[in-house]
Order: sequence, then C-alpha cells, then structure tokens
Amino acid sequence: MFIHSMPMPVSGSRRPRLATLFPSLIIAALGSLSTLPARAAGQELSLDQAVSAAAEHAPLVLAREASRVAAAEELARADALPDPSLVFGVQNFPIGGPEAFTVSEDRMTMRRIGVTQALPSRAKRTARRQSAEAALARADAESVATVLEVKRAAAKAWVALWAAEREHALLQELRDEAGLAVRATRARLSGDSGSASDVLAARSTELELENRLDDAAARIEQARAGLARWLGEMPARSMAAAPDFSEPPLSEARLLASLDRHGALLAWDAREAAADAAVVLAQAETRPDWSIGAGFAQRGDGASDVVWLEIGVGLPLFTRNRQDRGISARAADREAVRATRDDARRIQAEYVRKRYADWAGLTRQVRRYRDELLPLNHDRTRTALAAYSGGAPLQAWLDARRNEIDLRIDYADVLAEWGQAWADLAYLLPASDTNDARIPETVR
Repeated sequence: MFIHSMPMPVSGSRRPRLATLFPSLIIAALGSLSTLPARAAGQELSLDQAVSAAAEHAPLVLAREASRVAAAEELARADALPDPSLVFGVQNFPIGGPEAFTVSEDRMTMRRIGVTQALPSRAKRTARRQSAEAALARADAESVATVLEVKRAAAKAWVALWAAEREHALLQELRDEAGLAVRATRARLSGDSGSASDVLAARSTELELENRLDDAAARIEQARAGLARWLGEMPARSMAAAPDFSEPPLSEARLLASLDRHGALLAWDAREAAADAAVVLAQAETRPDWSIGAGFAQRGDGASDVVWLEIGVGLPLFTRNRQDRGISARAADREAVRATRDDARRIQAEYVRKRYADWAGLTRQVRRYRDELLPLNHDRTRTALAAYSGGAPLQAWLDARRNEIDLRIDYADVLAEWGQAWADLAYLLPASDTNDARIPETVR
C-alpha cells in the first residue's frame, strides 16, 4: 500500500496592516513544521520524519553540542600565559636592636609591591594547544556519533511501532472468518449435524483471537511510548509506509571499507591526537620555564625608594626519575590507545558482518513468510472451514486457525527484527558519507 503525506496549507493574512509581517511568520512556521512529527489526525509519520525530528531535538544531541562549545572555549585559552601575580611584603624586617619590629626606622627595611609573570616554555604552550585541539576534535566526533546513535534508536523505535501495527492489522484480517466459523457451527447444530462442543470450540477460538488483538494493541501503545522517548511527544497514530527493507542501505563492502568513519570509531583519531599531545607535553617538561617580576620598594629612615626586577628560570636537571619517566608513561599510554583502537576496529567489523548476516537471513525469512507460508496457511484454514461446512470434523479448522494466528504473530516479529537490522546498518555512517539516501517506501 502506498501512502504519502500531504503538506498542510498555510492560511493568508486577515489584516492588511500585518501584510509585511506574514512572509517572515510563514517562513518560521514552515521551518518549525518541517522539524516536528506530524500531529494532525490525517498526517502520517514516516521513518525519515521521525529520524530527523529525533536528531534535531533529542536531549542527548543538545548535551553533546554543549560539550563541543565547552571544548571550543577551552581551545581559545589553551596556550595563553598564566595570570600575573601581585606580590607585596616587607624585606629586611628587623627583629632586634632599637629598630626592632618597625618598618620605617631601619634604612635596610623595604616595603615592596610588584607583579610577577610566569613564562612557560613555548613547547609546553604548543603542546597544551594541541591537546585542546584534540579535545575539540573529539567533542565534534562524539557529537556526530551521538546524532547517529539517536537516529538509529529513533529508527528502531519507529520500526517497532510499524511492526506492531502490522501485527494488529494481520490479526484483524482473521476476525471475519472467526465469526463465520461460529455461525457455521451454530447452523450445523440447528440442523442436527453438529455439536454444542463445536460451537463452544469455535467461540473459544474467536475469543482467543480477541485476546491476541488486545495484546497487539497494547504493543502498539508500548511502541508509541518508545518512539515518544526520542520525539519528545507521543507520535501520530497513523504510520507511513516503511522503506524497502529488502534493499541494503549500504553494501557490506562499503561499510567495512569505511570503518574509521563509523560513529562508534569517529573519536579515535582525536584520542590518538590527544595521546600524541600528552607525549609532546611530557617532553616539554624537560624545557625550563621562566618567570619575570618587577616592582617598587619603599625604604625606611628617609632612604631613597627603589625599583626591583628579577628573572627566574626552572632547573630540570635531574630528569632520569622525573621527566624521563613521565615521557615513557605517556608513550605507553599512546601505544595503549593505538592497540585499543585496533581492537575497536575488529569489534566494529564483527558487528557489521553479523548485522549484515542477520539482515540477509531475515530478508529471506520475510519473503518466505509473505510469499509462501502465510498464503499456504490461509488456504489451509479456508479449506478446513469449507470442509467442515461439508460435514468434516471441526478440529482441522481449529488447528489450522491457531497455527495461522501464531504464524502471523511470528511474521510481525520477523518484520520488526528485519527493519531494526536494516536501521542498524543505515545509520553507521554520517549523512555526509551516504548522501542520506533513502529507499522508496513500498514495504507491505
């Protein structure tokens, strides 16, 4: 079944004096409508609409964006000099003799005030900037990865709702035949060719179907709540047709060739860059830091006031058990990051191969259910009911009907697994790597 959503018309202005405001108001309204799921009773919610709305409004995405802004702010100050320090005090303060404990009687006593500035080595400042750049790159990568995670989760929630509605519709199709069987058993009982137990059995099967329908309706509401977790509101009950899950969103070869672009691996470049920056910073610890200070000193007993200037320099003389060990530790950390990244690649490659195998197997199952199992079982049920009308026992129809109910529920479960396997493959790469292509909506 092909179903397409229609755009909502926008009403014109009622007051001429507001005419100049309406173009901007209309643009704003259309912009907000394009990012939110359909609310009107007649509108349908497609997979793309749900995914887009979730990616734009999910709190996790907003949180990652805030983290990226924080990293950008840290980068702006990464290689800045430390704040200067204000220094003040008394020098040559007497504690004996007639001038003891005074600050103005002894010519050597000075009241000092000045400013000092620490000057870290250029190598340290460069390394700190490299580390901040790596942190920003990681925040950017994690922001993209979070968008992909949200898209994938929203798509799987949409598929769960779509499959639940398919299950309800498949069971709903059996209602008429269940009522027909009850009437047939009553007719035979009235004609003295049937039994009351057949009537009760047919009625019991009809009630069992109602229970299954109630279960399916509950699963629809549960799935709607699951999708609302990503959309921020309960979605419209009407669902658009699903994409053609029988076509892979991307080939297995392309996914495996683009492992480093997968959302789960996007941050590893930045992690390696941060590890490299940590090594450079450890190496910079062997470079001396400088400081400079200057100020004014007031002397006692009428002596002339003076100014002072001092320069300090660090002395990293004993590096063997200090800086050298720090360099070795950071180099080991870098090797650990690289080895862990290789393991993450293998895990991701395993995930792609397994999920692709799941999707391929489920595709074959769906076709077998749709093209063979469901039609064959439905024919079996109809034949058994026709045979009962001709005088055969009712048990054959009862068995066929229970089997058909179970088969349709199993088919809906397979549809859900199938669509979710497709979604897992569809949102592994950023949209810029896939052109955000979508398959025509043709799935039954």
